[in-house]
Amino acid sequence: MKKMNYLLILIISFFSCNTESPTQFSVEALNDTFITKEGHSIAFKDILENHKGKTLVIDVWASWCRDCIEGMPKIKGLQEEYKNVTYIFLSLDKTEKAWKKGIKKHHIEGAHYFMQSGWEGAFGKFLDLDWIPRYMVVDANGNIKLFEAVKADDIRIKENL
Repeated sequence: MKKMNYLLILIISFFSCNTESPTQFSVEALNDTFITKEGHSIAFKDILENHKGKTLVIDVWASWCRDCIEGMPKIKGLQEEYKNVTYIFLSLDKTEKAWKKGIKKHHIEGAHYFMQSGWEGAFGKFLDLDWIPRYMVVDANGNIKLFEAVKADDIRIKENL
């Protein structure tokens, strides 16, 4: 009987978990600040506003991350195939110098921002960030269409473009 109760609790817990991905950014994530390549501070909501009306692929990466670098040719392939999409790269490098060096070294084209708040900042917490690279797709209306992909060739990226 005791085993049956534990099993029932486990089943109820499993099915009652909210596993839906958010379709909007939290106020905290929108207010988190990033650094532009020119060294200016910018709120994430202003990054989105600057690209309003565009479909976005957001790539959270770092130049020290092997998986991130290995995914770059696939992102470049997406850029070739989906030229009308804006590609935003959010870096978790340890320093701005390393971030800028990584952009140049890997010839990464797109809009670049440094995540000064890092993994534990409001944006990282909103994403429940535990791995990079991390890819997202945001539609032209600002809705999150794909909340989490960790491979640049995840079929869901193309499906949401």
